[in-house]
Amino acid sequence: MKSRKNQAVGVFDSGVGGLTVVKSIRKHLPDEDIIYFGDTARVPYGNKSRETVKRFSREIIDFLIGRGVKIVVAACNTASSLAVPSIKKEYSVPVLGVIDSGVRIAARVSKSGRIGVIGTDSTVRSRAYDSALKKCDPSCTLFSRSCPLFVSLVENRFSRDPVTRAIAERYLKYFDGKHIDTLILGCTHYPILKTAIHDIMKKVILVDSATGVAQSVAIMLDNAGLRAAKRKRAARIQCFVSDDPTGFKKAANIFLKEEFDVKKTVVG
Repeated sequence: MKSRKNQAVGVFDSGVGGLTVVKSIRKHLPDEDIIYFGDTARVPYGNKSRETVKRFSREIIDFLIGRGVKIVVAACNTASSLAVPSIKKEYSVPVLGVIDSGVRIAARVSKSGRIGVIGTDSTVRSRAYDSALKKCDPSCTLFSRSCPLFVSLVENRFSRDPVTRAIAERYLKYFDGKHIDTLILGCTHYPILKTAIHDIMKKVILVDSATGVAQSVAIMLDNAGLRAAKRKRAARIQCFVSDDPTGFKKAANIFLKEEFDVKKTVVG
C-alpha cells in the first residue's frame, strides 16, 4: 500500500493559471508529486454563479481525491472565494484556497495598512479578500479593482505588448489617490503581468499569493507528518484537463517551463 507521505499534492484551477502555484510548490517542496486539473472546458470561472463554481469545485476535488491526493489546493481565486470556505468541511482531505495566504503576506509587508487587490469580477464581487483581511488585520483598509481582460491578455501571450500596458494603466488608475503601498495580485494569471503592473505602480509592493500558498502547504504537511521524504527520482507532475490537452500544454509553457504529460478526462 502506498504511504500517505508519498501521495501527491492535488492542485486545480479553471485553466492554466494555477500553474503559477504549481511552480511555487515545486520550488518550496521539490520532493512532492503533483496532480493538476485544469477545467479548460468550462473556463473562465470569473463569470459563473456561486452555485456553479461550487459544483465544478466539488467535481474536481472528488476527482483528485479519487486519484489519491493527500491535500487539495484550489489555485483559483474565484473557486477560493466562492466555493472553498463552504465546501472544505465536506472533505477529510485538507482543502486550501489562495486568498488567506495572499492576505497574510500583504498585511505583514504593508506599512500604511492601505492595501489594494486586483482580480476577476467574481472574486471582487464576492468580497472574499475584504473578509479575509478583516479577520487577519482589521486595522487595514482594502481597495478592490476588477481587471477582467488580464486573463485573456496572458493566455494570448500579450504580456509584453503595448496594448497590455494601456489596459493596465486604465485599470490601475483606480488606485490614484488611494495611497496604497501594497497590491495583491488576486488571480493566478496576474503574476505573468508583474512587469507591466510594476512599471505603473512603481512604489507599490506586489504580492503573489503563490509563495504564501506553497508555504501553507508545507506547514500543513509537516503538522500532519505527511511531507514526502527525499526522493531518489525527480518528483512528477501529472496534468489532467477537461478539454484540448494540446492547447493546454502550449499555454502551460507561459507558466511552467517543465516537461509533463497532459491527459483529457471528464469530471462530474
